[in-house]
Amino acid sequence: MLKLFTASLLAASALIAAPALADTLVDNVQGITIGEDGEVERFTGLWIGDDGKIKEVLDRTDKRPKQVDYIVDGEGQVMIPGLIDAHLHVMGLGFGALTLDLSDTSSLEEAQAKIAQYAADNPERRWIIGRGWNQEKWGLGRFPTAAELDSVVSDRPVFLERVDGHAGWANSAAMRVAGVDASTQAPAGGRIERMEGSDMPSGIFVDNAASLVQRAVPAPRPEDRDLALAKAQEILLSFGITAAADMGTSIEDWQSFRRAGDGGWLKFRIMSYAFGIEAMELIGGPGPSPWLYDDKLRLNGVKLYVDGALGSRGAWLKAPYADDPGNTGLPMIGSTQLRNLMSRATLDRFQLAIHAIGDAANAEVLYSIGELAQTYDGDRRWRIEHAQIVDTADLEKFSEHGIIASMQPVHQTSDRTMAEARLDPARLDGAYAWNTLIGLGARMAFGSDAPVESPDPFAGLAAAISRTGPDGQPFGGWRPQEAVNRSQALAAFTTGGAYAGFAEQRFGRLAKGHRADFVFIDRDPMLASPAGIRQTKVTETWVGGQKVYSAQ
Repeated sequence: MLKLFTASLLAASALIAAPALADTLVDNVQGITIGEDGEVERFTGLWIGDDGKIKEVLDRTDKRPKQVDYIVDGEGQVMIPGLIDAHLHVMGLGFGALTLDLSDTSSLEEAQAKIAQYAADNPERRWIIGRGWNQEKWGLGRFPTAAELDSVVSDRPVFLERVDGHAGWANSAAMRVAGVDASTQAPAGGRIERMEGSDMPSGIFVDNAASLVQRAVPAPRPEDRDLALAKAQEILLSFGITAAADMGTSIEDWQSFRRAGDGGWLKFRIMSYAFGIEAMELIGGPGPSPWLYDDKLRLNGVKLYVDGALGSRGAWLKAPYADDPGNTGLPMIGSTQLRNLMSRATLDRFQLAIHAIGDAANAEVLYSIGELAQTYDGDRRWRIEHAQIVDTADLEKFSEHGIIASMQPVHQTSDRTMAEARLDPARLDGAYAWNTLIGLGARMAFGSDAPVESPDPFAGLAAAISRTGPDGQPFGGWRPQEAVNRSQALAAFTTGGAYAGFAEQRFGRLAKGHRADFVFIDRDPMLASPAGIRQTKVTETWVGGQKVYSAQ
């Protein structure tokens, strides 16, 4: 791992050694951006100052500056603003790429084979850790068990997170090391799955119960975190993502971000949301941090959780799951405690970003925001992360206090059949309701929730405008009335993400005075079919007027 880390730093050094910022004309492009009115604007050139900001956006008939240091011929390529992922997990993405990834497995047997091969290829690792399993995708009809892990790796602990991060799968060795047995009780907001007819844990730990095993997993070293950050940055820039909201930053993550900034190898922009109140206080102290490293890093606020996810039946619902009568999911925090934590953050002007998936969870957050808004004035930009299942009676509340719906289009295509099984038709009327929310006046920001989903924003754009998956199904789109148009989709991945992170005057669109963050791609997303948009290739990514990625 040290060799890999050294290689990553060498690669970063190569970027640092690039020519310093200079007055640059990027010309002969098919430029696309989102205007202040939310509509698409087109242009043919950008004049960038030596501070990395845009001096002028040029149309075909505009005079070009006569004296610039560099001229870049765009060769007629399509240029769009740098894309913004409004909700992902930077370190999770990096570590996911460096550890065992089961997200591409289609059956339990396939996953077992991959786990066994990984263990054989990495005999020096004391623990086998990873993520990405999905019993719904496997068609298993149940959770996997510790015994099924033991059958392929029994000589050392194994702990694997579910694809959504809301459940963990442990083998018997991991449970022994963690001291988990039949007498272990689940913490509030968590559930231990038990063997049928027994109190013995089956190996699955849902939501807060996962901490029972996670606390025994060796913590990553600082150099491991830096390697994960370098890997995540490499992945994101290759997809044209120039800024991202990191949902759940720990103090250790923040220190890695700062080391990257201090060392000059932080090349994309991170809008950070601390993992809970304690991390918020450690990182921000009396309030949100200033923008650092030429608008590359800022602590905006705090991420709080109200419930779990649909896949593990942890999403908190008003009525029981259609496929699990008697189970309404898991509220991870009590109403009083939630309001206290929200008030504590709001008092010091930290922005709130609250995870809510089920309709009961969303109702709880909407009501709590309504209460707080009566006490705390000013531009708060309350955020609800995911907002997947909302009671139709509650949808209008998003517009009452300027609440931002931070949603992930690919979740709809991935979860469609599961949502139909978990919920009755009436509740699906408020599921992934992008168009309805926009029509009601809510602010919209799109992301991926990577590594839960691929960070590929073009898959998200295609899903947003078509409500279909990579296979083009279902024909005509799932609940197609909730699709958004192309301008709205691109705005949600650019200006919407910037606004959600208090950055709309800094980046998110290509306009005079904004950071010159842009991407060259091989097709026009305003004209290509959904299938074509999914196949989009990024040829170059520029951040602050510097090229930071090239497909060549």
